[in-house]
Amino acid sequence: MLRVGLTGGIGAGKSEVSRLLARYGAVIVDSDRIAREVVEPGTPGLAAVVGEFGTEVLAPDGGLDRAKLGSVVFQDRERLAALNAIVHPLVRERSAELEEQARREAGEDAVVVHDVPLLTENGLAPLYDRVVVVEASQATRLERLLRTRGMDEREARARMAAQATPEDRRAVADIVIENDGTREELEQRVRTVWEELRSEVSAGSRGPDGAGAADAPERTNGGPSHG
Repeated sequence: MLRVGLTGGIGAGKSEVSRLLARYGAVIVDSDRIAREVVEPGTPGLAAVVGEFGTEVLAPDGGLDRAKLGSVVFQDRERLAALNAIVHPLVRERSAELEEQARREAGEDAVVVHDVPLLTENGLAPLYDRVVVVEASQATRLERLLRTRGMDEREARARMAAQATPEDRRAVADIVIENDGTREELEQRVRTVWEELRSEVSAGSRGPDGAGAADAPERTNGGPSHG
């Protein structure tokens, strides 16, 4: 089994890359989706968030008001760290369960892609056999956030600033997918990356025990490779 960490700055197009990899056959473990699940109404996660941030972060139906919580944490690094300290352990636990399920169902030939927005920020790169980073220019990312997510410019810039820098992400990347172009160009790049990952796992990669994947050459697609 090949364990891949997928990350990228907000607005870079990571989610689209994840969808394409799933179409090609990757098993996706989506940290964002899991992060929503672990704070659903009635969960210990939501109780912990309310204990830290107060009932004002709840919506009228008792669920988490994500917009309100986001307006608090994405402009205050200490508050963001407090939220992460609650959510991240729960996400890691659930991610491990889903990975083990993929191993049972797909066997050792599975390519399991962990879609992790804060992989760089939380120093998680060593957990994966390969790290794929999706990048786009700041101008492109800002335009996408304003156009597709309805953010105002201040909020969009605050969200980008709260994340790791592009240089930091590239420093942990084995593969960089540049995404400033067309959808067709992105599909072609992702297809190439998928073929490389499949070739690697077929050659005998077996994960973090060091057999195969750890000794394979570094690769790049559309951008520089870093180790």
